[in-house]
Order: sequence, then structure tokens, then C-alpha cells
Amino acid sequence: MPLPQVLPLRDRVVLVTGASGGLGAAAARACADAGARVVLLGRKVPRLNRVHDAIVAAGGDASLYPLDMEGAGADDYAQLAARVDDAYGRLDGILHCAAEFRGLTPLDHADPAAFARAVHVNLTARWWLTQACVPLLRRAEDSAVVFVMDDVESSNQAFWGGYGIAQRGQEAMVEMLHRELANGPVRISGLRPGPMRTPLRARAYVDGEHLARDPADCAPSCVELLSAAGAVHRGTVWSPSR
Repeated sequence: MPLPQVLPLRDRVVLVTGASGGLGAAAARACADAGARVVLLGRKVPRLNRVHDAIVAAGGDASLYPLDMEGAGADDYAQLAARVDDAYGRLDGILHCAAEFRGLTPLDHADPAAFARAVHVNLTARWWLTQACVPLLRRAEDSAVVFVMDDVESSNQAFWGGYGIAQRGQEAMVEMLHRELANGPVRISGLRPGPMRTPLRARAYVDGEHLARDPADCAPSCVELLSAAGAVHRGTVWSPSR
């Protein structure tokens, strides 16, 4: 008799932001394949629907939560947490994949609104959502918040603007949150997947695609950090080897 399949996210509820994007969509499907009930958050409903339908067609469990993180406020995130609680009674993980980057621009030429939008979506909004969900995450025996971020050595260079500044801020946030939540069930970690073939990367690079990975190749790392196995990376920003 074959042994039952071990699913590392069985019965866990995982919220994926930017779930219609390159890594977000791939990671959402991988989480569902690993047994999670996935909440798909994003602003592009037709794309979210395609991810949802693919998960359901493969036998997974997914629900949609359309939300634009640029315009959402603290009350919107509190409502999100309440709705997840009402629907599932729990939340075991958040995977932050949503990102905002419009292209390389010198800081002194940056549009103020575009700069603020990049910092907000890539840093502030991620924290607002996390803050709203921490009480729900604390009710789980083991839960995880994973911040997907870019390589600071690259994004800290000239012309990366608010996006690059937000990447450095996220590193500080991972360390700070880890120290504050270290004695509880909520694990905080970062994931630096490296170059991926996504629309975001295409706005910054016109060549070197042979060096970039398919986002689907990075999705297993997301699953690992959200599962109990991710405890070894608690409080760190992990850069998995290729």
C-alpha cells in the first residue's frame, strides 16, 4: 500500500498578495498543491480569476480577495482580517508578493506621487496588512509572514528610487518584527529569490534573461518558508541557491 502523500501546508490558510503576478501566481498554485487553502489578493480581477480557476481545476482550494494595496487603508486591512476569520476561522501564513516598480528614474527627476506609491506599496502597505492580521496569526500554533524582496545590492544602486529604498526598509522590518515576535508562534522571514523572468524585471533590464529564473522555480521556496520547515530561516532574509 502506498504511503499517504505528505503535504507541508495541509489545512493551513495562506494569504498571497500580488497573486496575479509572476511569482505570486506561481506561489499561490504551489501553496494549493501543498495542501493550503489560498486567499488570492490582488487588484487585477481577471488575472486573479485565472489563477483561481487553475487552482480549482487541479483540485485545490482558493478564494478571491480583490484589493488595490495602493489605495487601501488601515480599515480595509482590518476588514480583510475579519473576513478571513469569518470564512476560515484562522490564518496561518502571509506571502507578500505584491510590488510596485515603474522603471529606473533618477531621484531628482522622480515624480513625487510615483515615489510615494513605490514606498507605500513595497513597504508601508505590507506592514499595514501584516499588522491587521497579526492577532489572527497569533491564534495558530505555527504561522509565518514571508516578505519577498529584491537584492538590495542591485536595487540600492542609482535610479531605483522609492522601490530600492523600500527594499532596504523591508530588511530592517524583517529583523525588527522578528525580535518583537520571536517568543510567539508568528515566524517572520524574508525571501530574496534572485532574478526572475517577470514584467517587473523587464522594466529595469533589457538583457540577461538567460540569468533569470522562471518564477515557478522559486515557488517551492515560498512553500518551504510558509511551512513548519521554514522555522530554520526564522528572522532571516533567505537567498536560496539555484
